[in-house]
Amino acid sequence: MNTARLEEIVRRYETLGAEIADPAVIADTAKWSRLCKEHTALAPVAEEYAVYCRAMHDAEEAKDLLSDPDMRELAEEELARAKTVMENAEKRLRVLLLPKDPDDDKNVIVEVRAGAGGEEAALFAAQLARMYRMYADSRGWTWEELSVSPTELGGIKEASYSLSGADVYAYMKFESGVHRVQRVPETETQGRVHTSTVTVAVLPEAEDVSVEILDKDLRIDTYRSGGAGGQHINKTDSAVRITHIPTGIVASCEDERSQVKNRDKAMKVLRARVYDHFKSAADREYADRRRSQVGTGDRSERIRTYNFPQGRVTDHRIGLSLYNITDFMNGNIGGMLDALRIADTERKLGEAED
Repeated sequence: MNTARLEEIVRRYETLGAEIADPAVIADTAKWSRLCKEHTALAPVAEEYAVYCRAMHDAEEAKDLLSDPDMRELAEEELARAKTVMENAEKRLRVLLLPKDPDDDKNVIVEVRAGAGGEEAALFAAQLARMYRMYADSRGWTWEELSVSPTELGGIKEASYSLSGADVYAYMKFESGVHRVQRVPETETQGRVHTSTVTVAVLPEAEDVSVEILDKDLRIDTYRSGGAGGQHINKTDSAVRITHIPTGIVASCEDERSQVKNRDKAMKVLRARVYDHFKSAADREYADRRRSQVGTGDRSERIRTYNFPQGRVTDHRIGLSLYNITDFMNGNIGGMLDALRIADTERKLGEAED
């Protein structure tokens, strides 16, 4: 364990504690907010290291009492207890000191697309979107529909959603990939099980400072919305399609009646896609080393199977099967995501020790 680094973190934590209590700093709202955020981020490490240091002190005191026959039994018990506390604290500190994914605290754009399987794939895409929304509600996250292309039977060809809240990307990033469903479609008359796929992409939402998109690099087209009908549909050019010329990335939105609102939503999606494009290119070499591990982010990879006849959900990255498919589809996916995060942490710990 790197005690020098831990001591440095504790010193910084204490310095920040004094600074955020300074009236002059409090008067500077922006600075105070920035320092508070850093102080909060360092708190778990500083507090856990304090637990470790107290246990180490207790262990030293217990060792000194081992030579006293009257105190030996009590000292041995105290020494064993202190060593256990130290070992557990050290394990937690190793996890806390792992490099944090800089995108973990970002909001995300969730993109769901029907793959192989026609209307059955589209129906399952709609169910996945519903599953994510219910999970978001259980976490207190905010879910916003950006763009949806529905089918006549209530499915989704493709859709984009904005998801915001605490640690959204830290959990949702594991959902990127191909989701396979095995079940008997409602339209199947002979009871045969069909296999369909849906692709999910979870993109960290790019801030203005994250990626620079110049106006000269954009082509903005407007067109008439398509839909189920009504007075507004097909009468005004409110739909917007934005193309990022250097990369060829396109985002469109036609959900709103206002062209301005559709442009804002399309830009939100475009910015996330462009950020993801450059981030993926920069991380490609690292991703190659991680391909067989948890959270590769490879969207061509089948990550999970939903087998309805068996009531089973299997995540192929960690080999975990859960037999609660009804609850799972109702948003109870936290257990799976926790298991994926633990497996990812263990992998990172292994890499850190190599």
